[in-house]
Amino acid sequence: MIRPPARPAPAGAVYFSLLGPLTAVRDGRPLPLGPRKQRIVLATLLSRPNTPVSVDVLTDAVWPDDPPRTARKNLQVYVSAARALLGSTGAGDRERVVHGCGGYRLTIDECELDTLRFRSLARAGRSAGERGDLRAAARLLREALDLWEGPPLNDLRDSSGVAEEAERLEARCLTVYEDWAEIETELGRGAAAVDGLRDLVERHPLRERLRVAWMNSLHQAGRQAEALAVYDDYRQLLARELGLEPSPAMAALYKAMLGRGRTHRSPTAGRESARGTTLPAAPRHFTGRREELRELLGLLGATDERVVVVSGPAGSGKSALALRAAHLLGDSFPDGRFHVGVRREDGSARTPAEVLGELARLCGVRVPGSVPGVTSGTGGVPGVPGVTGVTTGGGPGGVAGGVPAVGVAVAVSQGAEEAWQEWLSLHRALIVLDDVPDEASVRGLLPRSSGPSSVVLTARGQLPGLAPVHRIALAALADTEALELLGKLIGAGRLRTDPAAALRIVRACGALPLAVWVSGMRLAVLRHLPLAEFADRLDDPAAALDELVAGDVSVRRRMASGWQDLAADDRQALGRLAGPAQEGGITLDGAMEALGCGERGAIRTVESLIDAGAVTSPTGEVTAHAALYEVPRLLCLYARERVGAAVE
Repeated sequence: MIRPPARPAPAGAVYFSLLGPLTAVRDGRPLPLGPRKQRIVLATLLSRPNTPVSVDVLTDAVWPDDPPRTARKNLQVYVSAARALLGSTGAGDRERVVHGCGGYRLTIDECELDTLRFRSLARAGRSAGERGDLRAAARLLREALDLWEGPPLNDLRDSSGVAEEAERLEARCLTVYEDWAEIETELGRGAAAVDGLRDLVERHPLRERLRVAWMNSLHQAGRQAEALAVYDDYRQLLARELGLEPSPAMAALYKAMLGRGRTHRSPTAGRESARGTTLPAAPRHFTGRREELRELLGLLGATDERVVVVSGPAGSGKSALALRAAHLLGDSFPDGRFHVGVRREDGSARTPAEVLGELARLCGVRVPGSVPGVTSGTGGVPGVPGVTGVTTGGGPGGVAGGVPAVGVAVAVSQGAEEAWQEWLSLHRALIVLDDVPDEASVRGLLPRSSGPSSVVLTARGQLPGLAPVHRIALAALADTEALELLGKLIGAGRLRTDPAAALRIVRACGALPLAVWVSGMRLAVLRHLPLAEFADRLDDPAAALDELVAGDVSVRRRMASGWQDLAADDRQALGRLAGPAQEGGITLDGAMEALGCGERGAIRTVESLIDAGAVTSPTGEVTAHAALYEVPRLLCLYARERVGAAVE
């Protein structure tokens, strides 16, 4: 049964539902939606309402493996059927489905599509919760959930394109259900959510926030033994499937339940939307890195590791790993998870005062003598509490978002740093400082003691001047992982058409996640291009970096940023090592020959490049003469480009 929209649609309008099987009704009567391929096109347009959908996306949804030559004509027929179904509305009988340079755009209102109504109700419910009106929040979230009929688009999930959209919709519904269940428990009505949570946990057994909400609702209903069993089952499942333990917050909730009677809920456990959390979206196509992710989760969940450095060459997926871990650890850091970039958009380093100013604003740190968000007095930097500044000129001025712009030299005042350290010592938060250029940029921002907060640093170099910290160095992906990532982007069917060419592509990319991702995005657009032809292009040293561009994402630009970070001597040395290193690594003897120096000088140079993240060191302990040092293939190509340009 399709529930009607909250406000009635105009007479004769069609009401569509995606939160369950794809259905449509007009004036209360169901409408036929045509054959399967026509329904897939309609579902794809509806899942991206009021947004252009490219012909390539529609083609991939309908024919993921081998589109026919008549694909475009067939799509036009299916789109015409959608137009006929929707009819015309608005001034001048404007078409509801129009074709432009970005693809087909379906115009539809909230009262005509359940996903738009769901989003509006969820947003209103969360706003009510933030205002403290929990009863209104529970009512609005429940009204949104009443639109959820089951797994979204469950009748069309054999199309990989539709399945991806359906999973996104289901994840949104799950989050709203968790919000509603937690508010009901906070209101003392947790028993109302018990049955629904049990069903959802059976379908999503590894989703910890659902488990925590189920535990709390059972415990509040007086079913303590069942609540404890939920934890025990989850602990065994995690150990068996992933080799992990439940989060410390969930473990603390379990221990508290062992010694208590009926309770409302843990004030911290299971709250995915922790106060102040400012993480970017989780990486959509995160692939591989299982051992590194397990290590990072274990370190951040421990009590004695508070700073972890994730290092690796440009494009190796450092930020993706850190963000993946941060999203998975929501229950472990009840006081928030915060992400701050340590560079500006042009790749230049931000000052420690700029970074601290943003952290203070995000975390609500009060600095003596200033109020966050209020312009400081004479001699201060506008918008950054506790920071003094002197204009140096030569760059564009201005302040954006409370952060000093380029052209202002700033220094962190002792009061600001002390206030930040006090906040870290009193809160259990996770701080991700992304793309750190050097130790001086972050040294004063790290916890001085073994307090409850943790910091993850991502950097190309290993930041050897920071100690003691734990380090995780990322190398290239394994071939199987790189192929898995490529398959997610171009489709498993297309990957199977020429597996040898696919392997050539990922190896030509040096199995760096960024380069494989860019290759996949290019191939997803260039559907006519044989994999073997693209592999030939990447095999050509003179053309590879030209090919690795997708929209505004350029591998060459990322390599250029890493090149600029190197000292002049290191750039010259890397240029000399690039040739022999490209042939499969370089030994110490080979480095001595390429650099034209003795053993001691070659060792110092290679180790300097290892510290900077330009050279990969062996994973085990070996003597300098037995070691095989590697430079990522694409960095070799870029270094040779720069050396050649300098010679010319």
